[in-house]
Amino acid sequence: MNKRNFTVLYDYLKHPYASQREVAEHTGLSLGSVNAANKELTNEGFLASDSLTDNGYEALHPYKVENAVILAAGLSSRFAPISYEKPKGLLKVRGEILIERQIRQLQDAGITNITVVVGYKKEYFFYLESKFGVSIVVNNEYASKNNHASLMCVKERLGNTYICSSDDYLLNNPFEAYVWKAFYSAQYAEGTTKEWCIQTGAMDRITNVTIGGSDAWYMLGHVYFDKAFSHVFRQILEVEYGKPETADKLWEDLYIKHIKELDMVIKKYPEGEINEFDSLDELRAFDPHFIENVDSDIFDNIEQVLGCSKSEIHDVYPLKQGLTNLSCHFRTNDGEYVYRHPGVGTELLINRNGEVTALKKAKELGLDDTFIHEDPKRGWKISKFVPNAKQPDPHDAAQMDRMMQMCRSLHESGADVETKFDFYVEAKRYESLLLEKGPIDIPGYKEMAAEIDELERFVQADNAPKCLCHNDFFYLNFLIDEKDKYYLIDWEYAGMSDYANDFGTCSVCCELSENEVDRALDAYFGRKATNNEVAHNYAHIALAGWCWYLWALLKEAEGDFVGEWLYIYFNYGAKYLKKALEIYRKGM
Repeated sequence: MNKRNFTVLYDYLKHPYASQREVAEHTGLSLGSVNAANKELTNEGFLASDSLTDNGYEALHPYKVENAVILAAGLSSRFAPISYEKPKGLLKVRGEILIERQIRQLQDAGITNITVVVGYKKEYFFYLESKFGVSIVVNNEYASKNNHASLMCVKERLGNTYICSSDDYLLNNPFEAYVWKAFYSAQYAEGTTKEWCIQTGAMDRITNVTIGGSDAWYMLGHVYFDKAFSHVFRQILEVEYGKPETADKLWEDLYIKHIKELDMVIKKYPEGEINEFDSLDELRAFDPHFIENVDSDIFDNIEQVLGCSKSEIHDVYPLKQGLTNLSCHFRTNDGEYVYRHPGVGTELLINRNGEVTALKKAKELGLDDTFIHEDPKRGWKISKFVPNAKQPDPHDAAQMDRMMQMCRSLHESGADVETKFDFYVEAKRYESLLLEKGPIDIPGYKEMAAEIDELERFVQADNAPKCLCHNDFFYLNFLIDEKDKYYLIDWEYAGMSDYANDFGTCSVCCELSENEVDRALDAYFGRKATNNEVAHNYAHIALAGWCWYLWALLKEAEGDFVGEWLYIYFNYGAKYLKKALEIYRKGM
C-alpha cells in the first residue's frame, strides 16, 4: 500500500462515512488525491460506502503501533542542579509531570504497551508501574554507556515501536495508533544551528545527518521504528554494542553510521510543537513560573545562604563532574557562584566536618577564599565562581613553585582537623578488599609488597611532623584567575597526615619527571633538600603510587576500566620505592 492510500484508509478508520472533502481537510491531501485513493481502496475491497471492510482492517494491521519505549535512564547533566535531586523527566512543567504527560498522550492514542527504561535514580520512576500500568526495565550501564544501551535492554521489544524521551513536552498529542513507516520527528531552524540537521531524498527518506547547519530541519523529539527498521537496527546494535568506541555513542550515531541500511523518513512538525529543554533558562522561558514552583532543596539552600530570591537565579550550567561530586555554575544579581552537590555514597567516604574546618583554614590562609558555606551534615557547598580561570601547568617551573609555596603555607598553618589519612594504611585496606576477590598472583607483587613494608618502617622511624594536608594536591585542583591569583580548591580529602603526602600525590598525579621532582622538592623547602628530606619525600611518592596502584587493581577487579593510570601508579610506586630504599639502606 502506498502512503497516500494508507493515509486515506486510516482517516476513514478514524472518521467512518466522512465525505471526501472532509478526508482532504483531515489529511492535507488534495481532493483529487483523496478521490483517486478512495476509488483504488474501494476497488481493492478495503472500503465500502466510505467505511472500512474486514479486508480494510486487515490491510491496516501491519501498520498498527504495537508499543512504546520511553528512555528515562540518563543523568541529564546539562540540567544541573535540579537533575542532582530528581530525574529531568519527573519535573513538573506547566502543571504536569513531563513523563506522565507523555504516557497519557500515548494511552489516549490507544498505545497501552509502554516500557520505561530507567537508570539514574531509577527508584523515582517505579511508581509509574502501578499508576499507569507501564513496564519498567533497568539499564545498569546508564553511566558507562550512552542511550544505545537503553535500546539494547529492550531490543526484543522493538517492532512497530515509538521511541520517546522522558523529558520532552509535546504541545499537542502527536501519537497515532497506525503509522505508515519509520520516521524521525523534526522542526525547522532558521539561520545557523548546532542541531543535528537532516538531509532527505526521494519520498522524504533521510539520506544524511550533519551536526550543525543552516536553514535546516533538525532532529527533535519522538521517533518511530517500524518492524523492518527494528529488525535491521537490532542486528546492527548487537554487532556494535561491545566495541569500545561505541560506549559513548547515541543510538542515533549508530543509525547515521548505517543510514543506507536503515530506511527512515522525516516527519515535520511546526515550531513549538516539540519542546526539549537543555538548560534551566530554556525551561523558564517556556514556563516562567517553574522556578517559583519547583520543589528543590538545592534552590532553597541557595536562597537561604545568599539571601536571594529563586527568581534571581539564572545562567545555570554544569561544571566538571568529579568522581565524588556534581557541581554547577549559577548567577544572581550579586555575582557568580558554584553549587556543589555531594555524590551518592560520599557520606561514607568524606568527613564533612573535617572538610569544613579545612575550608575555613584555607580561606583564612588565602589558599581558597572562594568558600562561602557548606552544610557539614549534608555536604552541599556554595563557593564564589572564578571567571575565566585556568589551571597551572605542572611542568612550568614558575607555576610549580607557586604550588609548592602554597603547600608549605598549608603545612605550617598549625590547623588541626579530626580526619586522618595515611597512604600505607589505605593501601592495606585496598589490598584486603582485593584479596576477598581471590589471591593476588601478579608476578613480582609479593616482593614489591614486602619492600613497601620495609619502606614504611623507615618512614615511621623518621618521626616526620603530622600536619593538615590537602591529600588531593595536584594541578587539577588549582585555579588561576585573571589577575594571576592561585586558588587551591576541593578539600574533601583534607586531613592530618605526614607532610610529605601532598608532595607524593603531586609528583604522581602531575606525572613529574625525575628532574621536576627534585626541583619541586627544593621549591617546597625554599632551599636544597637534605638527604633525609629527599628519602622521606621519595618514599611518599612510592607510597602514593602503591596506594593508588592497589586502588586501580581493585577497580579493575570490580569491572571498572582505569586505563593508563594503572601503569602510571605502578610505575611511580616501583621507581621511587627503589630510589627511597637505596637512600635509607645506605643509612643516609
